[in-house]
Amino acid sequence: MATQAHIRTGTAGWVFAPWRGTFFPPGLVQKKELHYASRHLTSIEINATFRGNQKPESFARWAAETPAGFQFSIKGPQLVTHIRRLRNCAAELADFFASGPLALGDRLGPFIWQLPPNLAFEAESFSAFLAMLPRDCDAYLALAGKAGGTKSAPYLDPNGLKTFRHAIEMRHPSFAVPEVDALLRRYNVARVIADTPDNPRRDLTADFAYCRLQGPARPDATGYAPDDIADLAASIAAWRDAGHDTYAYFVHEDKLHAPANAMELAKALEVAPFS
Repeated sequence: MATQAHIRTGTAGWVFAPWRGTFFPPGLVQKKELHYASRHLTSIEINATFRGNQKPESFARWAAETPAGFQFSIKGPQLVTHIRRLRNCAAELADFFASGPLALGDRLGPFIWQLPPNLAFEAESFSAFLAMLPRDCDAYLALAGKAGGTKSAPYLDPNGLKTFRHAIEMRHPSFAVPEVDALLRRYNVARVIADTPDNPRRDLTADFAYCRLQGPARPDATGYAPDDIADLAASIAAWRDAGHDTYAYFVHEDKLHAPANAMELAKALEVAPFS
């Protein structure tokens, strides 16, 4: 019997002052916000890793504060995407993977790599980067074991993890070519679905879908209305029925309503939060 595909919906991060008293109940102390959010959303994208590598203790603490079934996705560091621009970045990748993501254990979802808008497609460097991304435990530990720039000892305990997923957000129009999709499919890397008027495409390039919802894809839209949620739900339901897991994060400019949108999408798909 085929394994049931999973759908997780959430937000980018969980520390946002305007959510206090709106999404978060009045009086909830800040150190309890992840505990609360993880019982109303089913996934959260960690963006702190983009700015700098975190410690294993931080990943372990975040995992401990969330219920079984909940997962985080982790944004790759700007040292790789924006400074190295995917070139000559093996050392930075090793340090990142050794910094402690494995401490999340089964709370670890995909890694998300967001490219700068001015980074154009260059076949050699892009293909080499995709090839370096570890997809199994042996490859992960082999790369992380080469770390030399971590603040603490490399964290190399797999905690039962065997496979790893990657998604990539390409924001330069030169990536909208069949050659890129062929490379993504070759390495099973998900093209991020942005859901914007400039980038409305929702085709999949991996065995899972990764959405960073920045639309909706209507020129006159200011936020996600019920019809937009229903439209998204129809696409995601079709992916689920085809056996594809989905991670859907609301990261649009209307961040105040992102948690509500994530919960509305989950409700439309009959996805219950974990407890």
